[in-house]
Amino acid sequence: MATMDDNDATTMRAVVLSGPGPVENLELTRRPRPEPAPGWVRVRVEAAGLNRSELHTRLGLAEGVTFPRVPGIEATGTVDLDPDGILEPGRQVVAMMGGMGRTYDGGYAEYTVVPRAQLVPFRSDLPWETLGAVPETLQTAYGSLTTGLDLRPGQALLIRGGTSALGFAATALAKEIGATVLATTRGADRLAVLKEHGVDHPLVDDGRVAAQVRALLPQGVDAALELVGTPTLPDTLRAVRVHGTVCFTGMLSNQWTVPDFYPIGYLPSGVRLTAYSGDAADLPAEVLQRFLDTMAAGGLSLGPVHVYPLEQVRAAHRDLEEGNRVGKLVLRTQPAPDPVSDPVSDPASASAR
Repeated sequence: MATMDDNDATTMRAVVLSGPGPVENLELTRRPRPEPAPGWVRVRVEAAGLNRSELHTRLGLAEGVTFPRVPGIEATGTVDLDPDGILEPGRQVVAMMGGMGRTYDGGYAEYTVVPRAQLVPFRSDLPWETLGAVPETLQTAYGSLTTGLDLRPGQALLIRGGTSALGFAATALAKEIGATVLATTRGADRLAVLKEHGVDHPLVDDGRVAAQVRALLPQGVDAALELVGTPTLPDTLRAVRVHGTVCFTGMLSNQWTVPDFYPIGYLPSGVRLTAYSGDAADLPAEVLQRFLDTMAAGGLSLGPVHVYPLEQVRAAHRDLEEGNRVGKLVLRTQPAPDPVSDPVSDPASASAR
């Protein structure tokens, strides 16, 4: 049997979640590199974005997860091995959803194997840290604005939870569509960040956002994207005009059910409520490529990116849980000579190697 030392080409570094609980349940270890079955592809992971879904998994709030498990519902990297010979080695791909990090191992590792249907190819010279922030965030923002809201040029959009990674992405896409964007943050010190990233009307979320919206737009906004969860949903609904639409997509509050839901009492007359939860197939390759090209040309930003090496995965999860960072958190799964931000030190995580 091969020994799992740092120079063993048959093994890899991976973060394993032993079970629901605190960040100490995330352990960086060495494992055999996974072998893909027919219909599956092994990907050399360069970067993996962190998502609320993985926080829910760690906190025991996600259903259908088996342990121990390598978390991560997305990954960005290159094809390492396709046993069917369909995708050539070295091809740049993103992978997302479809059970990643829940029913099979996900992106918190140097290599992962995924069904070929969960891969979206692309070509880009952007840094891996930047690319790693894109797939799931872009897919969810794109699907929410198109399928969930059918947003049109000239409309006004409210984003509840604007300083989240998804909030920044939705702002960028909405501005490209030609919408006016209102977005909320709980901290007044973050209003300038929203403005810098294209928000027309940054708002402090004081729990009464509908009143602020109607002071600007008396009839209400045409569309609203709910990223906080059910605690703010009633107020978000009240900010929308008759025949306008609210799309429920995010759960930053970790609350996503409405107790004793009575539709007539809950929904304002004539306001529509939809939801969005997508998959890799909902992000067409041409859409991903177009937005990456636009980003490379400096015409699009999906917000701030904060990068952590695998050794600091516990620090990353603390920041994710406590909301310490504005924007997207990304694990750099392969060594990066020039990190784009200063990760938070986490000696406990480093010792888990």
